[in-house]
Amino acid sequence: MTLLKTDRLTLRLLVPDDAEPYAVMRFHPEVAKWLPPAQGDPFDAARATISRFAAAWQERRYAPWGVFLGDRLIGHGGLNFVPEFEATEVLWALHPDAWGRGYATEVARAALAYGFDTLELDLIFAITLPDNLASQAVMKRLGLTYRRRVDYKAFTDIVWYDIDRDSWKAL
Repeated sequence: MTLLKTDRLTLRLLVPDDAEPYAVMRFHPEVAKWLPPAQGDPFDAARATISRFAAAWQERRYAPWGVFLGDRLIGHGGLNFVPEFEATEVLWALHPDAWGRGYATEVARAALAYGFDTLELDLIFAITLPDNLASQAVMKRLGLTYRRRVDYKAFTDIVWYDIDRDSWKAL
């Protein structure tokens, strides 16, 4: 299991015991409104997501990590392969109690470094709803550049930012 430490956070693969706190974070109304809709019981959906992340780790050596402040799960973040775009996304979702403290930037910076320096990916993108100005600010802060609008899952006309390895290394 890949474990990364940032200045304040621990990033690790989610495990089945994380399903309950993960569901609480993922299905919080202020979090869920920014994410693709998940169907069914929140705890079943959390367990399925954790299993999907574990399978992605086995296949690609990356998937979103659980984001922990001390021993408390505050969100998820990291890299995710998106088949619809045949590309790798950097993503983050944090419980509202963790908003406004720079954690999203910290997680995304660690994920970009892992993606470019360890995995040697050529390009990493991020997407969000046009109204999610906080996430767009994180993207800009990390050197990602707005490129276009795309449709993804239940969302239409979402914003796409990306950064390539050379641009990342030049920062």
